[in-house]
Amino acid sequence: MSASALPRWTTFSDLPRAHGEPLGSGRLRVAPEDFQVTEVLGFEPDGEGDHWLLRVRKTGANTAWVARRLADTAGVPVAAVGYAGLKDRWAVAEQWFSLPRPRTGEPEPDWGALAKQGIEVLGVYPHRRKLRRGALAGNRFRIRIRDCRLDPAALAARLEIIRARGVPNYFGEQRFGHADANLQRAHALLTGRVRRVSPHQRGLQLSAARAQIFNELLAERVRRSNWDRLQPGDCPHLAGSHSFFLVETLDDTLHERAARFDLHPTGPLWGRGEPPTRQAVQALELEVAAGFTPWPERLAERGLDQGRRALRLVPDQLEHEWGDGDLILGFGLSSGSYATSVLREILDTFEQLQRQDGSDG
Repeated sequence: MSASALPRWTTFSDLPRAHGEPLGSGRLRVAPEDFQVTEVLGFEPDGEGDHWLLRVRKTGANTAWVARRLADTAGVPVAAVGYAGLKDRWAVAEQWFSLPRPRTGEPEPDWGALAKQGIEVLGVYPHRRKLRRGALAGNRFRIRIRDCRLDPAALAARLEIIRARGVPNYFGEQRFGHADANLQRAHALLTGRVRRVSPHQRGLQLSAARAQIFNELLAERVRRSNWDRLQPGDCPHLAGSHSFFLVETLDDTLHERAARFDLHPTGPLWGRGEPPTRQAVQALELEVAAGFTPWPERLAERGLDQGRRALRLVPDQLEHEWGDGDLILGFGLSSGSYATSVLREILDTFEQLQRQDGSDG
């Protein structure tokens, strides 16, 4: 493949599933209220400091737009507004933002005036620091799937399998843009056909390229049925952290820790150097990455370091109920994971509303 040729990739909808074909289908996001997500910070506001933490419920609005409205209301530059993650426009999301507090004697902004724009400020708390991207423990989802047609017994069995094994931790289609446009733009950037883009767009495009290489590697391990099982040469993550270590040989203790979700196999987020894995695991990662030449080399040239992401995603407190013929699913996910990666292991969903930029994880 020439350096300028567009690599062939697997779209999100075509990625292999781990637990069999979808059990049925239903309509997703008929209304924003059908997709509810609540951020879990993992820490408490400091109770003092030069910033506010705002707990905000937004309906039918994307994160960047809400940040601009908060900045206007507080009279600060939008760059001074912090948030931990992006949330879809077509959802009801409880999300955290930070803003600088006004000087002593200056009035507090009229947060209530934002309600008519679909922004409810549910709480305002003093805090010492600006909220940074990724500063989340996770997200809690409540998703209504309308006109859902599937067998209840089959659903119960599939959910039990997911509780026992998890699902492949694919990056969701939101990462890649409409019709994979972020990947096409990433290719133009990484091959030098486009040289000048904004820092925000550059970040989206490079992130999309790394995510696609990861998804392709995970897809191959799903095909080989070892996406959730440690292999010699793997670098498993410790659950709840970004720490990993090399496993040259396996023993019963490591297998048991993986079975109880204390350890998770990982895949590469491409950057400088070679993957820290060894043996057949590393060989497969290098083989998959070679199919995206020159992306790996160009990502490294741009200063990105090798990273690792868990191949397995384990929903927390996975629950379901039925209401008026609709299926309602509730579950929690770790930060950076996608609800769509859970849904696709259960059923096909067809979205009613046109979605905008954002992430559901």
